[in-house]
Amino acid sequence: MPTQQDVSDHYTHGGLAAAIRSGIESLGKTINSVTVDDLAPVDEFHIGGRQASEDFLGQLDLSPEKHVLDVGCGLGGAARFVANRYGCRVTGIDLTPEYVETAKVLCRWVGLDNSISLHQGSALAMPFADRAFDRAYMLHVGMNIDDKAKLCSEVSRVLRSNALFGIYDVMKVGDGELTYPVPWATTATSSAVAKPAQYREALEAAGFSVIAERNRRDFALAFFDQLRARTAAADGPPPLGLHILMGRNTPDKVQNMIQNISNGRIAPVELIARKA
Repeated sequence: MPTQQDVSDHYTHGGLAAAIRSGIESLGKTINSVTVDDLAPVDEFHIGGRQASEDFLGQLDLSPEKHVLDVGCGLGGAARFVANRYGCRVTGIDLTPEYVETAKVLCRWVGLDNSISLHQGSALAMPFADRAFDRAYMLHVGMNIDDKAKLCSEVSRVLRSNALFGIYDVMKVGDGELTYPVPWATTATSSAVAKPAQYREALEAAGFSVIAERNRRDFALAFFDQLRARTAAADGPPPLGLHILMGRNTPDKVQNMIQNISNGRIAPVELIARKA
């Protein structure tokens, strides 16, 4: 079972803002001209990147008057997408201090720091008032949180009645042990992958009704095929990409992810739930 310190240590980079700034400059841009779309290849740290965000978040009925919670906001990529695309006010929380501080910097660079508020802390004990939000979502977060019941209970606490909660996580869909390392964990002891049924049970116990579920296995494999083709055509990774976050063993993590999905052991799965 991963501890919160294990999770934070796994994601800590040490020079993330500087690495992203260098990538921006390699694109021929500056921090004054970079856009939300320019940052998407590095700051949307989930399978499918921007396309996955559009497909998933488009199901949450977002509009400017909604106050939205980003659970496990990471570098804030999804939060910036939501604020930019839908005009929402977004509040995010993440366990890793460096991610939160870097996310704040990126929000300033693209002029969204007045629309987005980011906090360092645990999704299991959020510093937010009861019924503070109209919508909530998380993208590739639950694989690092063992206590799904507490997670769903805490999200339920801060959501208003009839609010939607979207989950896009890598979930266990078949038998067999996973091959590690993968992007969210180095070994099995630091991974908390669960089955969709376990998420459903936790959601229902917290007062949610699951209204939609979608397995995105085929989408994921197509995404990785396109990623490999682009990398090969460019003779290496782009200036801004997930390799900045995953480090030197990025190829191993990606290959193991593909293998685990291809073998039918895991898949990215969307769940959309409504609070009573």
